[in-house]
Amino acid sequence: MSLTRRNFVLGTSTLAGAAIIGAPRYARAAAEPLRIGWLAALTGPSSAPGVGFDRGVKFAADTLNAAGGVKGRKVEIITRDTQGDPTKAVNATQEMINSQKVHAIWGPTNSGESLAVTPIMARAGIPNIHPCVVDSLIDTKKFPNAFRIAPSNEQWDDAARGYCLKVLKVKKIAVIGDTTGYGVTALKACVANFKRDGADVVYSNNIDATQTDMTPDMTRARNAGAEVIVIWSVSTGMEARLFNTRAEMNWDVNFAGHPSMASGEIRGLLAKPQNWDKVYAVGYRSCSYGADGKLPPRSQEFVDKVQGKVNLEDTLFWWVTAGYDAVNMVAKAVQEGAGSSKEIIAYWNTLHPYPGYFGDYTYSPTQHNGYPTADVVMSAANSARHGTFLLAPGYV
Repeated sequence: MSLTRRNFVLGTSTLAGAAIIGAPRYARAAAEPLRIGWLAALTGPSSAPGVGFDRGVKFAADTLNAAGGVKGRKVEIITRDTQGDPTKAVNATQEMINSQKVHAIWGPTNSGESLAVTPIMARAGIPNIHPCVVDSLIDTKKFPNAFRIAPSNEQWDDAARGYCLKVLKVKKIAVIGDTTGYGVTALKACVANFKRDGADVVYSNNIDATQTDMTPDMTRARNAGAEVIVIWSVSTGMEARLFNTRAEMNWDVNFAGHPSMASGEIRGLLAKPQNWDKVYAVGYRSCSYGADGKLPPRSQEFVDKVQGKVNLEDTLFWWVTAGYDAVNMVAKAVQEGAGSSKEIIAYWNTLHPYPGYFGDYTYSPTQHNGYPTADVVMSAANSARHGTFLLAPGYV
């Protein structure tokens, strides 16, 4: 079976200059499996994204292997459940590099974990592609091996802030994050950016994701006059408790922020379905349908492709497609002749763009933030359909 256009859409390209970058890190036999490490938080409080990414990873590997692999080599996914724990992520990363001899690593999916393992992968020269949004994780001088497949937190923050100020037209803001490394840094940046743009941040706090009672924080935000609650957390349980508390307080206030607020897991955690109303989560053009109910053609192609094979009902479309794209980007580099870690990195530095299902990624030796800013939008969190969402009110 031949590889499909979607698997290897870029066509023929070269790795000119790869030979002068350095000798291959490992000698690779032609029949040796293409081993991709997958640092996955599949259990624990931050597992919702990991479960979605995992579905895309497995589907990509299965599709490639059903088509004969990559240049005759089977794709082997080396998965380790980090449980969202940076220490477990460090141990798994070291195992993948030293024992498993992986060719590249996808993940982690939590920025706190990524902050711990990114320097380790940089020292080893392992190609790393991840969806973590903390801005400092991408630095082509410090981490020339690390590439971001998702938007940065700055891009997410810009979309949420712009929606609050320009569409909802509010000025008094409350910002809540969890206590993970991601939640702390995201809240700090968000508060600073709102203040820079002239908004009044009337309340902000980092909350432990396992905290059961959200009433004290929500009461403080309401008493401070907040007109919108901006949330930065991947914990769907924490978010659902905030939505339920808003309803118990009979407070008509909007929520905006992290994409996980639109996760299907939240539905089962709500006291009432309407508690999900007026919640606007960061989304993407590729994952959004308009008032006519239609997705972009490429996105619909993926939905049709996975029909009956991948569950899109209780996860987010972008998590699945990003996992699928990440595996295929490793495979594409090898298909085009990359035989070493340095050559995979060199190939990724030539992508402008790589047309994936989640987005069109553009990289260069000096730019490893690959996602197009214009494609980051807000969506109605309770409008899920196959993991995609209705564009939030105010967008064309």
